[in-house]
Amino acid sequence: MLAADALQEGRLANDIRFVEDGEELIEYLQRAGRYTEAELAPRPGMILLDLNMPRMDGREALKVIKSDPELRRIPVIVLTTSKAEEDIYRSYDLGVNSFIIKPVTFDGLVNIMRVLEAYWFEIVEIPST
Repeated sequence: MLAADALQEGRLANDIRFVEDGEELIEYLQRAGRYTEAELAPRPGMILLDLNMPRMDGREALKVIKSDPELRRIPVIVLTTSKAEEDIYRSYDLGVNSFIIKPVTFDGLVNIMRVLEAYWFEIVEIPST
């Protein structure tokens, strides 16, 4: 919820979608379950991924995303409270594009969201889906 508030505070212009857990994320991305209609699940330009999601954690979701030829080009940015070296190495080994440790202040989170928006949507060129 703080990330959603930070995105709103940062006045992110892009369409933002949220899911509750890793299993719902994979359903959304694979357009399965309640997301079978393309209008309900447009391809994201970027995925902000928490490693500590319920049901299917971010590590498992990242593995699924990066092993799927239809999804693997979507940039995935881990935004998590974990500072564990093992999580950092494993995330990069699985193909994450960036690993960011959540800041302790709301203002810090707003700043990160602004930087992410500028970098991923204004500077970087990514393949269209």
